[in-house]
Amino acid sequence: MPNHEFKTYCTGDPLIDNEIKLLCKKYSHTQTEEYFRQLFTTVVRLYLDKAEEVDLHLINVALKELRHALKVFTPYRDKRKVVVFGSHRTPTDSHDYQLAEDFSREMADRGYMVITGGGGGIMEAGNKGAGDKSFAAKIRISAEQTNQYAPKGERLINFNYFFNRKLIFIKESDATVLCPGGFGTHDEGFEVLTLLQTGRCFPRPIVMLESKNGYWEAWLKFVKDKLVRGDFIRPIDLKLFKIVKTAKAAVNEIVNFYSVYHSIRYSKDLTVIRLERQLTKADYQLLNKKFKDLLAKGEIEPSDALPVEKKNDEFPHLPRLKMYFNRQNYVRLLELIRQINSL
Repeated sequence: MPNHEFKTYCTGDPLIDNEIKLLCKKYSHTQTEEYFRQLFTTVVRLYLDKAEEVDLHLINVALKELRHALKVFTPYRDKRKVVVFGSHRTPTDSHDYQLAEDFSREMADRGYMVITGGGGGIMEAGNKGAGDKSFAAKIRISAEQTNQYAPKGERLINFNYFFNRKLIFIKESDATVLCPGGFGTHDEGFEVLTLLQTGRCFPRPIVMLESKNGYWEAWLKFVKDKLVRGDFIRPIDLKLFKIVKTAKAAVNEIVNFYSVYHSIRYSKDLTVIRLERQLTKADYQLLNKKFKDLLAKGEIEPSDALPVEKKNDEFPHLPRLKMYFNRQNYVRLLELIRQINSL
């Protein structure tokens, strides 16, 4: 439920606000009524603000794109997904293409679904390898055509705006794999690294799938020489990602990340980590010893599902741990998850 600040969000005109309330009572459910009230309020405020036509066009297209994309992904929310990035110029007979295809096929065999940008090269390899367990989030630009292995029907989603597409890439996936590519690949890579570093996306594995020519090793040298030594990032930030040289290693990195760790829930100042199995008393002693720096107060301890999780049916059957995470070092949070997976 939105916080108090948003609950007071209105047009300021009692007559209009009452009309909006009546409208959302008719076109919403009880648990979503407040969200629809805010959405309707925003639309009316655009009118009251005398928003320019070009701005209305942008908001209109963006909202319609997001609504459609979310509708497409909703039936598949119970499936883990990995998004694969890389150059659309990669030739089909290259080592990189084969790595991406083999990786995607293996992930599909493991029950994962694969999301690509729907273009050629690495994206084609991802769709080809995953077959009918793939999505294509395609941007409408003349320079990039839809590949022949992209899914037909609703799982081929066309976007006008990169920012919508980028949001879906993150929101609807559980892992990121980066193969060699150009500006677009680095754009997606640095964005997910930034989101993970700052806690603006949920914990996930980020894997750089290495080519034979040392593409990511050269990238890593730049990151160490210029970003770490220049004090633009911390040495610990290098633990946000892993460079691997085989499709099997990339698969293992992702599958292992979700071997014990299931998902995370932030609820006010409390953080809950859902688990695939119970941890022992000795496990909790180890976690509290090694990760005390993550806590604002208290200890890491076992927990039942929170009331809000039970209300929303958020995996209430799973065991979990809870802690008062200080929300400061999200790289250490990743280390905590990897420690849990090793127990």
